[in-house]
Amino acid sequence: MAFRSGFVAVVGKPNVGKSTLINALVGKKVSIVSPKAQTTRNKIMGVLTTDNEQVVFIDTPGIHTAKNNLDKFMQDAIASATVDVDLLLYVMDGSKDFTDDDIKNLKKYCGQGYPIFVVVNKIDLGSYESIYPRLAKLNGIDGINEVFGVSAKKSTNLEELKKAIFDKLTDTIKYFPNEEITDKSIEFRIAETIREKILWLLNDEVPHGVGVVVEEVKKENEMYKISATIYCERESHKNIIVGSKGAGIKEIGTKSRQAIEKMLGKKVYLDLFVKVKQNWRNRVNLDEFGYGQND
Repeated sequence: MAFRSGFVAVVGKPNVGKSTLINALVGKKVSIVSPKAQTTRNKIMGVLTTDNEQVVFIDTPGIHTAKNNLDKFMQDAIASATVDVDLLLYVMDGSKDFTDDDIKNLKKYCGQGYPIFVVVNKIDLGSYESIYPRLAKLNGIDGINEVFGVSAKKSTNLEELKKAIFDKLTDTIKYFPNEEITDKSIEFRIAETIREKILWLLNDEVPHGVGVVVEEVKKENEMYKISATIYCERESHKNIIVGSKGAGIKEIGTKSRQAIEKMLGKKVYLDLFVKVKQNWRNRVNLDEFGYGQND
């Protein structure tokens, strides 16, 4: 059997489970997840390699209206992710009714020159009787090749989805070595892991104004020494992050260190600092905060 490869863009509105789906398809964690909208900010590649195929999934931020330069950066990430792909997976939340806005967003991608699979996620959260009418809304939309009902969390119907994806691959090049599961650096993945813990541990207001920059990663013997800075936009947010007598930053540090150790397979010493940079999400140059150009 000839080797096949290709790129698959994964798009959809916030909180439909795009990152969870990619992690499940790849079989390892490449994108952070949380219950909060806009958890994914960058275009992130997750790589699934088998004996006969290599699929490069492109995770994207949720489709939303831009309110600042970081939002614009995320919109640009979505646009660049859908260029020259073999297939587009449009992910929808099967636990909720599809709105007119949901259908309108889906139709924007139809007729763009690539096949489209609609992946209705979270089917484990509803009954067949509730999900079937939602699936019926997708009937007759020109440009949809197939519709899959899945549960990324419980791996329901993912093997069927994989097989269908493999059939759409058009290239023969192995873009990544077998052992690589993402295009992102260790520094990026560490920063995202820390931000994930902040998203889970803090209230709704603070995490959206937080950025994490890894200043140093140094391997010493069998241990990694890591230094990172958490940026926030207000002094009041810094106080919340640090917490009473440092309890907040200690918990963030502990949970981040545990997750980073699991990712790297080594012991980790983690130093975290918190700094205030007012209105940093609206700066013209976001490179300092890990958000460069979307290529």
